[in-house]
Amino acid sequence: QLQIVQSGGGLAQPGGALRLSCAASGITMKYYAIGWFRQAPGKDPSKDREGVSCMSSGSGDSYYADSVKGRFNISKDNAKNTVYLQMNRMKPEDTGVYFCVVGPNISPPSWAIFLDNWGEGTLVTVSS
Repeated sequence: QLQIVQSGGGLAQPGGALRLSCAASGITMKYYAIGWFRQAPGKDPSKDREGVSCMSSGSGDSYYADSVKGRFNISKDNAKNTVYLQMNRMKPEDTGVYFCVVGPNISPPSWAIFLDNWGEGTLVTVSS
């Protein structure tokens, strides 16, 4: 049975960095597309969850929202069955709850393929 465990997050200052981790049991993550989404404070979770970054299965090609391109980096450690989101040069608008999600084996992935198998979310706050 698939279980997703997120870690990382917390408080960062503007310009600072944080790293999020997403570990899964019950699957081998490299065979699935993996996404990171975020939900800003006060937003409707049913429709205002924003795609941040995703990685395709197999080759592990990565994709980013324009708002984070050049600042965030998604990576994976197959030995640990874990995907990471390194967030650099963070901005207050990066604040929100970040979710890891496991998607089907579709390449290249799109935000729309991530429908089920969400992690519990982790809060990221960027503030001075």
